[in-house]
Amino acid sequence: MSANSTTPSPRSQRAEQAGTVLLYGIFGLLLFGPLAFGATEPWSILVMEAGSAALFLLWVGKQVLQDGMKITWNPLFLPMGVFGVLILSQLIFGRGYWGSAYWHETESKALVYFAYGLLCFLAGQTLLRGSQARRLALIFSVYGAALAGFALIYGISANDRLYWLRLPRNGGWIYGPYVNHNHYAGLMEMLVPIPLVLALTRLASTRARAAAAAAAALMVGTIFLSGSRGGMLAIVAELVILAVLLVKEKRNLRTAALVGVFLMTVVGFILWIGGDAVVKRWASVGESHSEISSDVRLNIDRDAFRMFRKKPVLGWGLGTFPVVYPQFRTFYTNSFVNEAHNDYLQLLAETGLLGFGTMLWFLLTLYSRAIKKIGNWVGDLSGATALACVLGLSGILVHSALDFNLQIPANAALFYVLCTIAAAEPFAQPARKRRLARSKPPEETLDSQEALSQLATNF
Repeated sequence: MSANSTTPSPRSQRAEQAGTVLLYGIFGLLLFGPLAFGATEPWSILVMEAGSAALFLLWVGKQVLQDGMKITWNPLFLPMGVFGVLILSQLIFGRGYWGSAYWHETESKALVYFAYGLLCFLAGQTLLRGSQARRLALIFSVYGAALAGFALIYGISANDRLYWLRLPRNGGWIYGPYVNHNHYAGLMEMLVPIPLVLALTRLASTRARAAAAAAAALMVGTIFLSGSRGGMLAIVAELVILAVLLVKEKRNLRTAALVGVFLMTVVGFILWIGGDAVVKRWASVGESHSEISSDVRLNIDRDAFRMFRKKPVLGWGLGTFPVVYPQFRTFYTNSFVNEAHNDYLQLLAETGLLGFGTMLWFLLTLYSRAIKKIGNWVGDLSGATALACVLGLSGILVHSALDFNLQIPANAALFYVLCTIAAAEPFAQPARKRRLARSKPPEETLDSQEALSQLATNF
């Protein structure tokens, strides 16, 4: 074989470089959102929208360099496309029964959802190899631990300014970089399973797994210390799902000991830093602490359902809840109710049965695809990735019944991208790994710690 046939052409090299920029650009944008107060302000939303559009143009340029467009299909793209058509219908029909109650709000929210869709599409085209997933798992684990460390220091300092500098216009219960502590908890619910699952697999060295477990413990601890009751329930739900899975697989004593040490570390950490505060937080159910009380939330839920009954098919329009809600409010308050504090009811009120049904279709497709991949997650990277995504997504879905995490762009963008990853095809394996796997007996491939570690090194 000649040297020319083995040397990549300049176009191929540029396409490969564009792919690397795409990969880190997509996930860099996801990591930017939480640091920018959850990407809730116009400038940060613009960064997300413009960034996703620029990355899409880069992807188109990469296709040109490759002399042909190749699209990797994901089954979630179909319900996402149908949801987009429903929102477009709300815009087309105007202010009538079938249209949006406030065209401008629906248009603005539709652009944000379009940015989510672009990020999901690009993640599906770019994250294809196990080596990429390994690097991203390391990045997200370090990022989550660093953010949790910052939030812990901030919580101890008892400052009422974001980053100790900026005073929020409408107040709030600040924790970490978020104005609302519930949204910090929502972010951590999605990040915690990444290092936690890694710590329980055979895909890394003993030292790396110990570091991952420590990072997960820190992140879980800050969820409790944030004071978010919804976050506490969500992370408990995640841990219960993981425990059921471990019991079902009849894992060995070593794994049970590791889980026990992890839980003891979390509990000890919480008691050491702020155990009294966590207990008092649960004792204050029904009271208000710079946020809407539980009684008011129940009233909002009832009012939101009344909104849905008025326009049950296509709803009032995406993003119109704060505009329409005052005419359905049944209680007195000086507070501005900007969200329903229940993502399911808000979706039902804004998009009706058609939008809600599309969401159910989306989730059913997601879980049916992800569960098929979990299988031997202890030694399979695709299965471990799917499990980490499913745990995080399950946590945020529990929390969504009590708060509005999916109305926060930074959390929503991460949620939808994790959905796309969970439902994608298994990662491509290098040819060498496939040959090694075929050459080994099944029991050796599955049970040998040394072989799996060597395969991980060669990935």
